[in-house]
Amino acid sequence: MSITAAFLGLGVMGYPMAGHLAKAGISVSVWNRTAAKAEQWASDYSGTACDTIASAVAQADFVFTCVGADIDLQEIFEGPGGIIENAKPGAVLVDHTTASAGVAEHLAELAAQKQLAFVDAPVSGGQQGAEKGQLTIMCGGKAQAFSQAQPLMEHYSKALNLMGPVGAGQRTKMVNQIAIAGLVQGLSEALHFAEQADLDVQKVVDVISKGAAQSWQMENRSTTMIAGEFEHGFAVNWMRKDLAICLEEARKNGARLPVAALVDQFYGDVQDMGGARWDTSSLIQRLRKK
Repeated sequence: MSITAAFLGLGVMGYPMAGHLAKAGISVSVWNRTAAKAEQWASDYSGTACDTIASAVAQADFVFTCVGADIDLQEIFEGPGGIIENAKPGAVLVDHTTASAGVAEHLAELAAQKQLAFVDAPVSGGQQGAEKGQLTIMCGGKAQAFSQAQPLMEHYSKALNLMGPVGAGQRTKMVNQIAIAGLVQGLSEALHFAEQADLDVQKVVDVISKGAAQSWQMENRSTTMIAGEFEHGFAVNWMRKDLAICLEEARKNGARLPVAALVDQFYGDVQDMGGARWDTSSLIQRLRKK
């Protein structure tokens, strides 16, 4: 029996992720707020573009979502035209949005009332990872639902783990963003110091990247940071959204995040400089500003 899937949200991440499912031979129906994007996807991947959420999910065994924030999730999941009311009983709902753990837990409760399974599955790896099918996916949910959805998610992931019950995926993604914030600020300060010291900055990176200072950020972003190019990844606006989620969760669980809170303020400075759509490595520009 053929597998059917719906994918809702065709942004820079969702568009290629849905494409990987279609290329794997899965029958995919898509919906996007901007209908033209869904039509273009259907043309690119020989899938089905739907005018409504209800028509996209009605016959789907799996419903994938990848939208902007909590409010977007609540809009597409709840209400008479949403996923919960229109997905068929037994369907598995997989949400790839980076959102709060609270909204994941809330949606899972609503899903269970309609005999639907729910997995929160935020991703890391950015647009490049989505396009190459090399995302890291952190999941929360029941083991059975995860095992059902796992073969499909493997089409666009390089690492895929069940971290615990619903909400654990989102909390793991928070850990990821907290770690990145400190790393990018540290790399920005290091490169800025090298510039001020009149060193050959690329040569410095070539040396220190062979030792304990090495990181994914250094390997993949240092060259563009040196060049002042910031069109290569996750936007500052989205990072601030994610850090706000982290800081709110920390207030609930008692975690202390002084560095993450400070870097969030620094990203606010970057926004004020006109860098809202720059990638997260643009923290260095704040240091260069005279």
